[in-house]
This record gives sequence, structure tokens and C-alpha cells, in this order.
Amino acid sequence: MQLPFNQLVIASGNKGKLKELTHLLAPLGLEIIPQASLNVPEAEEPHVTFIENALAKARHASKITGLPALADDSGLCVDALQGAPGVISARYACETAETPKSDARNNEKLLAVMAGEKNRHAHFYCVIVLVRHEHDPEPIIAEGIWAGEILSALKGDDGFGYDPLFLDAKTGKTVAELPLEIKSRISHRGHAMTKLLQKLERLSS
Repeated sequence: MQLPFNQLVIASGNKGKLKELTHLLAPLGLEIIPQASLNVPEAEEPHVTFIENALAKARHASKITGLPALADDSGLCVDALQGAPGVISARYACETAETPKSDARNNEKLLAVMAGEKNRHAHFYCVIVLVRHEHDPEPIIAEGIWAGEILSALKGDDGFGYDPLFLDAKTGKTVAELPLEIKSRISHRGHAMTKLLQKLERLSS
């Protein structure tokens, strides 16, 4: 695949997400650059939809670096909670804007609000946006969904976020129990990236 660029900034400071995205982008043979290495601060995410936040993050990174940028916005949507925590998944347990993000506190809160709830169905949602420049009028957009359910206790040691509580419907394992190779193939982020790569392939043909 011959793309019109050879560098790509990843608009994320999440180490777990960076690891996954770098792994998924490996087939492109691009120089993958975390935005923090270029002193790009995290963008504001004021929107109520994943797509708007992903676009904001990608354009922000591209504006500051002058390079193509890719952003992922993703989160956990729980049926019994009307789609919460949704776009605030990473900040679910933050009482104020100054409260540090914490996977442990987020999981504790989710366990508390789901206590006694019979409907445990949930899904991870991901949208990936790639902009070739800050004002790209045709951003490349792809989305993915991963169905499962919320456990009543943490299980597994790998992954990040809600991975220890999310049971994959097909493998019968939590995301925190799955090796990266399998997770990358079946996850919401993996599905979105597969679609993005297909769009990039058409772009380069």
C-alpha cells in the first residue's frame, strides 16, 4: 500500500491505546509518532458523540504538528445505563475536571451502579478518524463495535480501562485475559482499524 504520507501522529496520551494502535498500524509501514513526543497537549473533548471528539483530537494534533494525524475515540456503552458511561468512559469516576483519570475508580463506580442489575449487556464502541491535514474536508472515518457483558467482579491482569470487567461474548474471556494478538483482531478498535485500512487501500490504488 503506497500512501501519500510516511508519518502519522497518534492523537492520544493513553499508553494502552497507543500500544494497540501502533500494533494495528504496523502493516502500513509508517513512522508512528505519539503526540506527546512532539509536545502536543491533549485536546479538549467537549462533545457528546464519539465522532465529534475524535475529529477534534485529530485536527488538534495535525494543526500543531503539521502532519497527518489519527485519533480514536472509544468507550463502554452499557444497556442498563442508557449507554453510559459512553463518551466519558475514561472520566466516569471523576468528580471534577481536575480529578485525575483512574481505571480503578472507574471500575469501582461501574461495579457499584450495576450491583443487582440483571441486564449486563454492553458493548465497546470505537471510531477512528484520520486527517491528512488540519483542514482536511474528507477525513477518513471508520467505526467498530464489540459486544459482551459486564461481570460482577474484576477478572484478568492485562489491558486497561474496563477490560477486566468486560466479558467477550464469543471467547468467554474478559478483555484483560486476552493476548494482544487476539484482542487486536476481535475488538471494537480492531474492527474499526480493519475498515480504516480498507479505505486507505482504496485511497492508495
